[in-house]
Order: sequence, then C-alpha cells, then structure tokens
Amino acid sequence: MSATSHPEGIELLTLSHDRLRAVVAGVPRDAWQAPTPCDEWTAAQVLNHARLDQQAYGAAVTGTGWPESDAFHPDGTLEADAAAELDKVLAQVAAVYAGLPADAQEVATPLGPLPFRVAAAAAAMDAGVHAWDIAVATGQASPLDDELAGGVRLAADRLADHLRDAFGVFAPAREVPEGTGPAGSLLAFLGRDPHWTPAGA
Repeated sequence: MSATSHPEGIELLTLSHDRLRAVVAGVPRDAWQAPTPCDEWTAAQVLNHARLDQQAYGAAVTGTGWPESDAFHPDGTLEADAAAELDKVLAQVAAVYAGLPADAQEVATPLGPLPFRVAAAAAAMDAGVHAWDIAVATGQASPLDDELAGGVRLAADRLADHLRDAFGVFAPAREVPEGTGPAGSLLAFLGRDPHWTPAGA
C-alpha cells in the first residue's frame, strides 16, 4: 500500500475492528467507569454503544438481529465477558460485509442505503472513533492512526454533517490547528478534541 493510499472496504473494516478489540482487551478492570470524550458516557457505555452500532450495521443488511436496546442510551454495566460479546458481534458484521460485492452501489445501513465503500467506511469509522474514546479514557495509546483515519475519512466527509443534524451524534466541528495530521484532523472534524484527557473531562 502506498503512502498516499488507505485501506478500504473489508480491509478497512477489519483493521478498525481489530483496533477496537485490542483497546477493549487493554482496559484495566477498574477503569470501565472512567469518563470519556463522549459527554456524560463512561467507557462501559461507549463500549455498549459501539457494540450496538456494529450490530445494527450487520442487521441492516441481513434484516435480522437488530439490537434490543437503544444505542443512544447505552447501559453503564457490562456483560460478564464484554470482550467476548463484542468479538461475536464484530465477527458477524465482518462476515456479512465480506459476503457483499465490493462494487455494490446500495448497501443497507442504519443510515440508509450507501455504496459499499462508504458503508464499510461508516462502520469502520464508528468502531475506530469509539476505540479512540475508550483508549484515551483508560490511558492507552491512540488506536486511530493516520492509516485508519485516512480510510474512514471517506465516510466522515459524506456523513458527519447528516449525523450531526439528524442524531446529534457529533459535536460541531472544531478548528483544526495547523500541522495536525489525518487522525487529529478527523477527530476535530467530528467534534472531538484530539488532545482530550481524563483530567480535562
């Protein structure tokens, strides 16, 4: 892959899912109630939200397996084995997307029909940004590097304003400081503070 290209489609979705898995595995047991960049949500709530969102991406394609609870009001408690439950959902979503044609022009998503590349990038953006939320809240290195950020920017540019207006998912875009790389630029565009720390929560 060249320095100017980015992963896309199932490769991008797999990369983002792997980053989310790694972050969840790295959360100390006593850190799940830590505050996150998602206003008023703990790390546990962000994980539950991310799992429900991913479940919805798979269900939109298959028509079955919709989440039984509201992703926008996530529970603050976790399953007995939250990592295993997340892994099951991510594996299901990846399998669904792996079975779709890469040139499909209409893939059903929770946001309406989208071209395959955009749909996969949207699911990857959701997983990757929430992995970042949990990581910075629990003292881990950012999983959202320039490779992943560059791949999901396709979805951000197309969908962020709609998500802001329709669902209030993202805060207003922040000004991007000069010299900020792709990851920081993406976070600012999505209304996140790229330099957020728990101390500033």
